[in-house]
Amino acid sequence: MAAVAAAASTPPGAAVRFGVFARRNPTIVMGAALLLAMTAIAAAAPWIAGDAQLMTPINRLQAPSAEFWFGTDALGRDVYARSVHGARISLVVGLTVALVSVTAGLVIGLAAGYYRRVDGLVMRVMDGLMAIPAILLAIALVSLNKASVWIVIVAISIPEVPRVVRLVRAVVLTTREQPFIEAAIGGGSRNLKIIVRHILPSTVAPLIVQATYITASAILIEAALSFLGAGVPPEIPTWGNMIASSRLFLARAPWTIFFPGAALALVVLAVNLMGDGLRDRLDPRLARRM
Repeated sequence: MAAVAAAASTPPGAAVRFGVFARRNPTIVMGAALLLAMTAIAAAAPWIAGDAQLMTPINRLQAPSAEFWFGTDALGRDVYARSVHGARISLVVGLTVALVSVTAGLVIGLAAGYYRRVDGLVMRVMDGLMAIPAILLAIALVSLNKASVWIVIVAISIPEVPRVVRLVRAVVLTTREQPFIEAAIGGGSRNLKIIVRHILPSTVAPLIVQATYITASAILIEAALSFLGAGVPPEIPTWGNMIASSRLFLARAPWTIFFPGAALALVVLAVNLMGDGLRDRLDPRLARRM
């Protein structure tokens, strides 16, 4: 009996806990697994995909085969190699835009929500930035500067920052009216301490969810910009560039568009699955039902 009681009181192992978590949060697990797989493939691109720039005109528009898994494009370049290398640009742009937007939006949103005197001015500036379409801004920046990955990141990040600011400001305005904040103010705590210790933690959950949606949106916008010729330079393999350069050969060589398009859809699907799962997991009302 003592042994049975001891076994019952032993905490479950990591595999058991992961199994329970996976059953309760299947979308998070599926999205994370897909995203990790794509990240690993992108990181290992030089070793598993070869040279994405190698042109062999004699092999142009070859169908998928044992030699060319995803076929070749109009210049004889391996579509598999270019698709794998293109994942690096999309993931870098998506994750960097999310990091920049969330960091800048968090700082500005905390200040706007806590300090009422700067709230009006800051929010009017944010409203003006939200009115700027990311695609038009990118086209303008590329026309003034040389096309590069960093220009694309800046162009996508600027319209995303106001959305994060509005989210953080709403959370701060709600949290600022709580009794424990009033008690901290009455106790003489400094404003910076109140913001960091009492208000900042309440913004973490919504920011995590928002970051996933920003990542998916940034990946799609980068592909659209590359398709329009306003993204990264054409010589850099990206999914948008691949689709744009092969659209004239769609009827003859559909694989040149299908594979980069499928990779783009998989990455966006993975990020959105994670976002939906995290939203359900971090929402207190939904978490109590699980």
